[in-house]
Amino acid sequence: MSSATQGKSTAKRTGNLDDDPDHLLVLVHGIWASPSDWTYAEAELKRHLGKKILIYASASNTYTKTLTGIDEAGKRLADEVLQVVEMKGSLKRISFLAHSLGGLIARYAIAVIYSSNTCNIDQLSENSIIEKSQRTRFSTGGMIAGLEPINFITLATPHLGVRGKKQLPFLLGVPLLEKLVPPIAPWFVGQTGSQLFLTDGKPKKPPLLLRMTSDCEDGKFISALGAFRHRVAYANVSYDHMVGWRTSSIRRETDLGKPSDQSINGYKHVVSVEYCPPVASDGPNFSPEAAKAKEKTQNAPNTHNSIEYHEIMEEEMIRGLQQLGWKKVDVSFHSAFWPFFAHNYIHVKNEWLHNAGEGVITHVADTLRQQESSTLA
Repeated sequence: MSSATQGKSTAKRTGNLDDDPDHLLVLVHGIWASPSDWTYAEAELKRHLGKKILIYASASNTYTKTLTGIDEAGKRLADEVLQVVEMKGSLKRISFLAHSLGGLIARYAIAVIYSSNTCNIDQLSENSIIEKSQRTRFSTGGMIAGLEPINFITLATPHLGVRGKKQLPFLLGVPLLEKLVPPIAPWFVGQTGSQLFLTDGKPKKPPLLLRMTSDCEDGKFISALGAFRHRVAYANVSYDHMVGWRTSSIRRETDLGKPSDQSINGYKHVVSVEYCPPVASDGPNFSPEAAKAKEKTQNAPNTHNSIEYHEIMEEEMIRGLQQLGWKKVDVSFHSAFWPFFAHNYIHVKNEWLHNAGEGVITHVADTLRQQESSTLA
């Protein structure tokens, strides 16, 4: 377990004036990575957010442990978070900031440590009641590891998996490569690869990523995600060699449009911020047609079968996740010296090589600080 760190206070506070943190921010790294990926971001967040937020870089799924499956990694992360909460008795609130695969691991983990809101509503702050315009049937409160959930933020996370046209950009959209990679993915990235390519499990069973867009026997995934007051998805619009714009922003191809090439003032490479309200639906469905398409893809992974299956799955996953409101932040490194590092830029993996993403981290920090201020007001 990595050591928890605390930052320097920069905000005026009321109520409890001691230095004990009451808000836990969990940082979750991506595939084949480690807590060191957060060195720059952690320092910046500490500088901006103050002592009341305990910033903790997760270390339970380093390197090859990310290959054992999103579900297994999620359970390890859940156990780790519970240990941190137990050690720090002053904590009352919790948030997550996750990069790439870490976003999916975190989505699984929060379902493991989610509990419906059985405490007296008067025990929660008034601000824990979600704004009327954002309420859905899943926005009924609830706790994560016994704490009030505030922010769930992902950076370049493949929410819809990596199967499908141009969803794994380093394959360059070449149909032959997109056909060949899914069957051999488990050889290189283990069970996690099967789950990302939506080929895990028996044909008649929905793939894990589809199950994670609903409340099912595996966990209350949408209720846990809906318990957070804010959900934010940062997405690279181009040059991300690992995760496509569509999957990281939870959008259909027809929703993408033309990205802006102008940065928002003060946040270099952040080009747009959009709030997408919840869309009422009956949630995702795994129809007999979907099961048949999955079986075809597993047994005969040609281009036609793959496209048919992914189109069905993508629509159902979007239907599931859009039951909740999301803030979507688009990022473009087209003007960076070497834009092909976009996947590492977005969280500044290395301060010297990937500092083009500093504006993104500043945007994340300011967003968290503003929300923290409104919570404590």
